[in-house]
Amino acid sequence: MESAPNSPVDVARWVDTHCHLFLAKEPAEVLVSRAVAAGVDWVMVPGTDVAGSQQARDIVASLPGRALWSAGLHPHDAIRWPTQQGQIAALALEADAIGECGLDYYRDLSPRESQRDAFADQLALASSLAKPVIVHCRDAFRDVYDAVAAAGLGERAVMHCWTGGPKWTRRFDELGVTFSFAGPLTYATADSLRLGAAAAPPERTLVETDTPYLTPPPHRHLPNEPLNVRRVGEALSDIWGVDVAEVARVTTENAERVFGRPR
Repeated sequence: MESAPNSPVDVARWVDTHCHLFLAKEPAEVLVSRAVAAGVDWVMVPGTDVAGSQQARDIVASLPGRALWSAGLHPHDAIRWPTQQGQIAALALEADAIGECGLDYYRDLSPRESQRDAFADQLALASSLAKPVIVHCRDAFRDVYDAVAAAGLGERAVMHCWTGGPKWTRRFDELGVTFSFAGPLTYATADSLRLGAAAAPPERTLVETDTPYLTPPPHRHLPNEPLNVRRVGEALSDIWGVDVAEVARVTTENAERVFGRPR
């Protein structure tokens, strides 16, 4: 998967730190090849349950040098934690990160107590293995804050698809976490999120797509894909008042520091 001549790769290299390639309709190899031609260096493929984590592992094995993966249980399925915990813990030994895990009080597809238990256990797993953890937080800022603060993971706690406004961004910043921004940063209705992004420290900020979800305009009716991560970076460029190439440089360096590099 070599870079296309005269592509954006000549100017900037990007990392999509969150793309569920196993949920996409097109083959992962096709999506990543297109992304590389558009200037994306590599991607992180997070698991959402045992099956998804195994699929993420297999996809990464087919993309040498271009992808990392994580093993975890999404809060939507937290009620399944007692039956999946052992398998996820085993997968975590070989994974590059833990997650996607966290709390989702918007959909409440699992009881909140189950969500909190599964989240706490996965934070503890990340701590015991000294690996980064990818955190989902939707309408649950206070409880996620308390759990992340107790875990004390610092920048290894990656706040996936961060949607907090300036107040919560400043509070989480005190914990030394890493903020990861996705397509919503580009939405016309996301003024509070953009104010939050303005408060995020560039040295602890990442960009992502959350493929196949959260496609930036003007293609919101289409499935998202990793090549669109540049659109998120362009939004940060406007918010921070810096060059797009500088956003690419700093977010890529941050991704490599937190997650490492694909082998």
